Amino acid sequence: MGKKIIIVGGVAGGATTAARLRRLDEKAEIIMFERGEYISFANCGLPYYIGGTIAERDKLLVQTVEGMSRKFHLDIRNLSEVIKINRERKTVEVKNLKTEEVYEESYDVLVLSPGASPIKPPIPGIETAKSLFTLRNIPDTDKIKSFVDIKKPKKATVVGGGFIGIEMAENLWDLGIEVTLIEMSNQIMAPIDFEMASILHGHLREKGVNLILEDGVEAFQQHGKIVKLTSGQFIETDMIILAIGVKPENQLAVSAGLTVGQRGGIQVNDHLQTEDPSIYAIGDAIEVKDYINGQPTQIPLAWPANRQGRLVADHINGIAARYKGTLGSSIAKVFDMTVASTGNNEKTLKRFGIPYEVVHVHPGSHAGYYPGAFPISLKLIFERETGKIFGGQAVSYDGADKRIDVITTAIKGGLTIFDLPDLELAYAPPYSSAKDPVNMAGYAASNIAEGLVETVQWYEINEIVQKGGLLIDVREPIEREMGYIEGSINIPLGEIRDRLDELPKDQTIYLTCQVGLRGYLGARILSQNGFKVKNLDGGYKTYSSVYEPSLKKNSGAIINDSGMIEEIKVESVQVEPTETILVDACGLQCPGPIMNVYQTMERMNSGDVLEVHATDPGFAKDIQSWSIKTGNTLLSSTFEEKKFKAYIQKGSKESDNTNQTGVQASKDGATMVVFSGDLDKTIASFIIACGAAAMGKKVTMFFTFWGLNVLRRNDAPPVQKDIMEKMFGMMMPKGVSHLPLSKMNMGGMGAKMINHAMERKNVDSLETLMKNAMEAGVKLVACSMSMDIMGIKQEELIEGIDIGGVATYLGDADDSGLNLFI
Repeated sequence: MGKKIIIVGGVAGGATTAARLRRLDEKAEIIMFERGEYISFANCGLPYYIGGTIAERDKLLVQTVEGMSRKFHLDIRNLSEVIKINRERKTVEVKNLKTEEVYEESYDVLVLSPGASPIKPPIPGIETAKSLFTLRNIPDTDKIKSFVDIKKPKKATVVGGGFIGIEMAENLWDLGIEVTLIEMSNQIMAPIDFEMASILHGHLREKGVNLILEDGVEAFQQHGKIVKLTSGQFIETDMIILAIGVKPENQLAVSAGLTVGQRGGIQVNDHLQTEDPSIYAIGDAIEVKDYINGQPTQIPLAWPANRQGRLVADHINGIAARYKGTLGSSIAKVFDMTVASTGNNEKTLKRFGIPYEVVHVHPGSHAGYYPGAFPISLKLIFERETGKIFGGQAVSYDGADKRIDVITTAIKGGLTIFDLPDLELAYAPPYSSAKDPVNMAGYAASNIAEGLVETVQWYEINEIVQKGGLLIDVREPIEREMGYIEGSINIPLGEIRDRLDELPKDQTIYLTCQVGLRGYLGARILSQNGFKVKNLDGGYKTYSSVYEPSLKKNSGAIINDSGMIEEIKVESVQVEPTETILVDACGLQCPGPIMNVYQTMERMNSGDVLEVHATDPGFAKDIQSWSIKTGNTLLSSTFEEKKFKAYIQKGSKESDNTNQTGVQASKDGATMVVFSGDLDKTIASFIIACGAAAMGKKVTMFFTFWGLNVLRRNDAPPVQKDIMEKMFGMMMPKGVSHLPLSKMNMGGMGAKMINHAMERKNVDSLETLMKNAMEAGVKLVACSMSMDIMGIKQEELIEGIDIGGVATYLGDADDSGLNLFI
């Protein structure tokens, strides 16, 4: 006769234990009690059935009582509640919930897997709220599904910004219900840190969710029709989802005298045994050891419950099985985005006084030249001295899941940050890059650990600047048009080496760029020239996820106090769908999409509507800023089918005093003196020129001395020259295809590498940039005096070039608000 094993709870952990027990021991007597009607259901899929993503209810039922009983030869008793454990006699008392009969059952081994129940605090009015729901099981699901299908509520309030709260908010929104999400903390999704959650905050608000942070529920009024917040605000609602967390179902264990932890979890050893060696406990009801810091904690997730169930079955059958702790790897869909994390976050490490370092990187989900790539905001937390990985977090439209899975595997495998660059991960353009985002995070973390760069974090930089710290933004000027850190000054990376004399050596210099890479490059330049320098980790992208730049005006859009579009007005648009012009800018990186918008808008009539498709995630913000600055009307901006779609009407609703491109007349030109004939500096010049033109500026580029080589034709006709002029002509590069790099030219190899990299990254070539600039109205002027000195004739220049002197340049400069010397 085999062992008699009783399992309390038949969902994740309990069902896994039962199945594994039978596979290991055909003769064991296995009885599984389940208080509810259903066993082994897909509780993680419940919100998606309510929202209609999962259409068939039966798909939620992974196993049925009848099916699992026959398959594994189990005695499964549903609608049966174990109400008492008699440890001395090794029996349990069971209540049949259908007949009310109470009987006793003996055991050799008892496994407790009762799970956790939703927290329902004694908030005034909670018992009389008629349309208040919690979500734990199939009956809860049926109640909510029936309510939304029959009552068809217009407004819903979700209390709690954790996994269930976020998933319910999205699925109710999918049903066309207006959703308010209330979270008492300053962020949703507690496993990640604030700056990562801020990305999701913006996304929720863009979707129209009324997100309320740092506010709690004081009372439910009028039978749940009114939610009163602690701030005094009142929320009208037709239904309430209470999702503020769960608590372990420990009543059975406590009444049996088993020890529970500070947060109520049943305490177990590494074999998952309670203090009574014949009683095991698993799943959401137990207290586990944190895999990273070794401290007791509660982590109610599906993977630990299933893993623990298998290990318990192993140990019961004499296999040396130990549970090493819970890492807390998790993932969630938040509308169009994905958030994933593993290990400890900063909050946890600070609470236990564990020193750590952080890096933020923003690489693409796959090769940038392959359509559909999205940047991943990836955070890595580690120990500087040893390189031990404490945790990782990722937020993205694509690719966050597998990067966190790789980091999770690295942690469990004992790898450090120094091993991450060595991971040879699968690569093809549709799936990743030759340097995977995890590789890139490893490189960035190694740079810190090896002392190649010092960093400062997003939450420190404002105070540093306010106290007089020098912050240099090394991005190009056009990038700052879309937002910058107040108090920073702009020195583009390409100019750093030429402007070292302007910088102080008696104080720390702080650098920032878009994502941190150019800041790191600038930091290396400055540190090797004797400067004390720190780079803003994650750059402006991480910073701006928290400190959203304010928009003072938006034609056609109402901006709320959070800086988000609250309402899009389209009622004034009187344009037939056939008159809408489509621009497909998918695959282009900034400023490509904005340039396409500008060039197309210039050819349109006032009142026409432009539909733009783009995959650059920055486009949604850029198009808002561009519309404001150019006086055009942003009608809507959405994310559909893995692409951003924007509709812009030419001209402003507020004023007809615009020129043909919708740009308000002002002294807002831009002039550039292009002295250099280096390829990299010329590319930067035309990127700035194109961006400035796209913002509606009147741009003049004045080419002098070596800069004239940029304008030379490869196929220039023979012209009459003296000996000196011929010598100049032979020594100087003829046209853009022969321009050298300012640094690391390597006999022309460096220029070829740059051109190849631009093509691979889907960045326009210099020839295309020049063409785009001229089509956008940028005036290219060749200095007549320099032409004469260097023996360059007008016939040798490309078409469309004006010949002028310094007066021409100064005349345009006088009407300009921006002057650059390159």
